[in-house]
Amino acid sequence: MSSLMSSRRQKGEDGERSLIGPPSGARSSATGVDTPDKDGSSTGFVYVLAFFSALGGFLFGYDTGVVSGAMLLLKKEMNLNALWQELLVSSTVGAAAISALGGGFLNGWLGRRICILVASFIFSIGGIILSLAPDKIILLVGRIVVGLGIGIASMTVPVYIAEVSPSHVRGQLVTINSLFITGGQFVASMVDGAFSYLSHDGWRYMLGLSVVPAAVQFVGFCFLPESPRWLLQNGQSQEARRVLIRIRGDQSVDDEYDAIRSSIEEEEKEAGGVEGLVILRILSHGPTRRALIVGCSLQMFQQLSGINTVMYYSATILQMAGVRDVKHAIWLAAATSATNFVFTLVGVWLVERAGRRKLTLGSLFGTGLSLIFLAVGFLLSALNSPPVTFHPTDPQNSTCRLYGSCELCMLDPSCGFCYHENTTGVHDSSCVPVDQESPDRAAWGRCSNQTDVSEEPMWAYNYCPTLYSWIVLLGLIFYLAFFAPGMGTMPWTVNSEIYPLWARSTGNACSAGVNWIFNVLVSLTFLHVAEFLTYYGAFFMYAGLVALGLIFVFGCLPETRGLQLEDIDNLFAAQLCSCGASPHNDNRHVHYIRQSSEFSPAQYGSLESDSAIAYITLK
Repeated sequence: MSSLMSSRRQKGEDGERSLIGPPSGARSSATGVDTPDKDGSSTGFVYVLAFFSALGGFLFGYDTGVVSGAMLLLKKEMNLNALWQELLVSSTVGAAAISALGGGFLNGWLGRRICILVASFIFSIGGIILSLAPDKIILLVGRIVVGLGIGIASMTVPVYIAEVSPSHVRGQLVTINSLFITGGQFVASMVDGAFSYLSHDGWRYMLGLSVVPAAVQFVGFCFLPESPRWLLQNGQSQEARRVLIRIRGDQSVDDEYDAIRSSIEEEEKEAGGVEGLVILRILSHGPTRRALIVGCSLQMFQQLSGINTVMYYSATILQMAGVRDVKHAIWLAAATSATNFVFTLVGVWLVERAGRRKLTLGSLFGTGLSLIFLAVGFLLSALNSPPVTFHPTDPQNSTCRLYGSCELCMLDPSCGFCYHENTTGVHDSSCVPVDQESPDRAAWGRCSNQTDVSEEPMWAYNYCPTLYSWIVLLGLIFYLAFFAPGMGTMPWTVNSEIYPLWARSTGNACSAGVNWIFNVLVSLTFLHVAEFLTYYGAFFMYAGLVALGLIFVFGCLPETRGLQLEDIDNLFAAQLCSCGASPHNDNRHVHYIRQSSEFSPAQYGSLESDSAIAYITLK
């Protein structure tokens, strides 16, 4: 009874009336409004829109995933040190962070459709620059240009898909964007593997092929419509109705059109014609401020869980775990990308069945366990690290001569491990300085002139020979299997839903900007964190951050499944982090209808029942 009274008070304060009924979409004679049918059919055109929109996600995934394998070739051909490797990775996400933050203004000014066209054009230019780059400076410029396109697409595509989708399939269609992201990463890993066999310039093809899907998306969106919600917000009511009819097919659009229009009118009335920065309105309005905190926190914890460390450096991580051959590392990285793609499909299937909240909680729990498993794999490798048994005279008097094991030698970026190996294990091993021009050989001594002769000693830079590399590979697969269905998809899906129309562009821009800022933070620091904390220490740290994310989601994330976009703002009317713990009946469909003049103010009534209608609250 107390929760019922609380619900009455909350709806009374919001100036709305609530109808809670079964998900069958029964018509309410009291309100005269049809609740959308959860099992209703959707026109195929909305799937066409979702497909061409999600090509932006594919480009997002391809351009962030392709660098994993390309980096192994680039660091050889261009003699890249650790700093330049991190710059080429993080420059893209840094540029994406800036353009995502600016994307909110562009979305409100130009519309969703134009922003997607701009993003695909920038993708094309960036792909051309990368394929023709003569040196690492131009390569860096190309990565920055690509990042600008990624940032705009990352915050625009989920918003566009959410705004054109019916509520009963909205979660699935927005999650398709995440599916395309992981699909792009998988295709990128396959392309990396195929072109790794080229003796020279294989990375040019890897990086330049992004032009193809960018061109397809650009041409496709020349013939696709603008979001009807954006059109209505900008006074183009007739065009908005025409687009809505085109998207919904033979379904009636009157109720949806009126709900969107009423929502916009009420938002304008609440704003009172006040001009100013939208972000200041968001921060001054309680529900949208709370929604922004939840949305930005989800994006932050997505990155702090280490996903882009795994995706950007998957091939490098496998080498760290003891996989010696570059081609083998690239193809094993492709296996991890395939896992990411397949389990994102699981997320698409579960999002409208399990709901956003349960899917996110289960994902975080499994991701934390997988990170611990990864850390244990690296810990076992460290505990069983081969000792240094051969101490040649060091003409450079370097610090490498002070290390007594491969693990300690590997953690120093200026050192490498030179050794012989037979059926019994490693022998005649030494820690010597790495050649400053190329990490593929030692600066001096027996490993300074590497050949393919079997009697020659083996050179290991950035990894140690170990029997436990299979644990790391298994850990990567477990990690992606748990991460992909929930934390890989839900931050984007939830952020596309939780903001009212006037705040949607800016809210998604802010949350996407937070995602990219923490993406930069994690990707730019991973190799250095691994150096100072050791590899197992870095993954234990990520596991601890995931535990914090699990606590936050448990307390603060409400369920948005099945709600109209115009209704979700009400979920954040209560205090922050009280919504996650509130009871939610997944078998009921909730639909809020804005107050109309036919109801007198300050009137409360309730009808309690065990059947379809639980209660009606009027104000």
